Amino acid sequence: MAARPNNTPGHPQMPVTVMPKPVMPEKLKDRLYPVVLDLFSSHDFHGVNIREISLKSGISSGTLYKYFRSKEQLIFAILDEKISRIGQTMERHIAGMDSIKEIFRKVFWVTFDFYDKNPGLAVTAFITVPMRTWMKDKSYRRKDDLILLKEHIKRAVEQGKIDSNLSFSQIMDAYYMVCHRYIHNWYYQGMTWKLTANFDDFFILFWKMVIPAPDPRGK
Repeated sequence: MAARPNNTPGHPQMPVTVMPKPVMPEKLKDRLYPVVLDLFSSHDFHGVNIREISLKSGISSGTLYKYFRSKEQLIFAILDEKISRIGQTMERHIAGMDSIKEIFRKVFWVTFDFYDKNPGLAVTAFITVPMRTWMKDKSYRRKDDLILLKEHIKRAVEQGKIDSNLSFSQIMDAYYMVCHRYIHNWYYQGMTWKLTANFDDFFILFWKMVIPAPDPRGK
């Protein structure tokens, strides 16, 4: 319970203490998360509410509010937890690789393979959730995959394999732009193909964006 400030004259005002929400047990997550992603990936964001989530999952509204203050906090927590696994998988896949081009190709493949296996997550994150709302939440500002690639990019720049005029942020912006556009296109086309099967054209576009420009002198 939040501490109540003492506003009695002559007494200093006490700060309000907000207790953090408890962490939901894994067995409840296993029941809840698939239902939430199914609802958000098949309905408009504003058409989903805690009551419907409760009915579909069999978890009472009271229990849901025990762990999450709102449907927004619930879906952002799920997105944060699920998407963080992409970075963990990337790390295993690119271990020992030297070619920056193949590292980036693997990074794209791992990302799209993850979303192939979790299409509801892809639709929810890239299509359903209002960006303005998500941007206000700390889960939007991911850094795990950025840190993973930073040293690889630095080494590639030193070797002349990546355009030295590009900042790290610009390179990652290019990566995210390609991911967003590719997944939007996949969704628009009815999700009739695997993301991992058709990303070469988008990868080529990304690669052209980050490699050094040809020397006009032909050197």
